[in-house]
Amino acid sequence: VQLQASGGGSVQAGDSLRLSCTDSRRTSSNNAVAWFRQAPGKEREFVAAVAWNGGNTIHGDSVRGRFAISRTRAASTVYLQMNNLKTEDTAVYFCAVGRGARMTQNSNDYIYWGQGTLVTVSS
Repeated sequence: VQLQASGGGSVQAGDSLRLSCTDSRRTSSNNAVAWFRQAPGKEREFVAAVAWNGGNTIHGDSVRGRFAISRTRAASTVYLQMNNLKTEDTAVYFCAVGRGARMTQNSNDYIYWGQGTLVTVSS
């Protein structure tokens, strides 16, 4: 598995961004995929996860209703649509592939990690 996260940038509060996570080797199609984020000085936080077939998703409390995770039918790309961004969403966002098909919010259950993409939201 080789994960490439992209789409980060600097935006104003209230703006939208879409992050992408591409598995260049397309070997994660049977695994859950998640987004986590880590702000400076804070612990890594679960953002969202999607099942292997894209049919089920879970979102963290702080982003539910504003962010939406999805994946392509070929399962090689996972997206994180982020709407109504807030300054507290500023962080490095990481995508990660799970050990199996089950979605969890525990980072220890994810074994492959992308390099991260920075999202900066200013007021």
